[in-house]
Amino acid sequence: MIRILLLALTLFIPQASAAEENFITLASTTSTRDSGLFETILPLFSKSSGITVRVVAVGTGQAIKLAQNGDADVLLVHHRKSEEAFVEEGFGVKRYDVMYNDFVIVGPTRDPAATSQTQDVVSALSKIAAAKIPFLSRGDDSGTNKKERALWKAANIDTGKASGSWYRETGSGMGATLNTAAAMNGYTMTDRGTWLAFRNRGDLKILVEGDKRLLNPYAVMLVNPERHPHVKAAAGQTFIDWLVSPAGQAAIADFKINGEPLFKANAQ
Repeated sequence: MIRILLLALTLFIPQASAAEENFITLASTTSTRDSGLFETILPLFSKSSGITVRVVAVGTGQAIKLAQNGDADVLLVHHRKSEEAFVEEGFGVKRYDVMYNDFVIVGPTRDPAATSQTQDVVSALSKIAAAKIPFLSRGDDSGTNKKERALWKAANIDTGKASGSWYRETGSGMGATLNTAAAMNGYTMTDRGTWLAFRNRGDLKILVEGDKRLLNPYAVMLVNPERHPHVKAAAGQTFIDWLVSPAGQAAIADFKINGEPLFKANAQ
């Protein structure tokens, strides 16, 4: 009887281990998490594939470093220049367009810097700098932070000199930065998806939107198994193939808050 029990346990343990290992690690951004997108679409993928996706949600810069170090199987971020470099340098296999939304400038309803008088985002940032009204930056090398820095550069504003005065770096994700902006009645730049999902808005509202320079595309890449042999390439590619398939694209397009889509699917 004891021998039969031991045999049953021996057979059971490898099966349980195999089931537990049927997952991939996805390095992605706080915006995809904070918007609620992954919470909605990943169960659909897991149901169809049997593969669980474990998400590490950090800023784009940090997500790319995780993938470069082989600490993720798949990378999904939103800074095209960095994504293309990731693939060209041999860390990723191929870049796939997945979806996009846009960035917006939010700030106090009374708009003390008069940013809503223009839909030119560079002009709006110049107005904030001139008025020295608090602007909350993520300051975390995320895709949002990279875009924001590029826009300040286009406005010829040296935020380094202003750091700690009207220009404040939170070193946090988008949700936490929005919370700080709401508490300080300051301005910030956020992706629209996180803004739509954000509930603690206080007196904040969208003031600048629609400038083509605020476009925010996302892409997905498999971490190169030739660089990191432990990468779960087959399962990772299965996830990528689902994301860009009609089923995955429909799941992204169907994700809405109050009837408004947070992302637009755009796989080629």
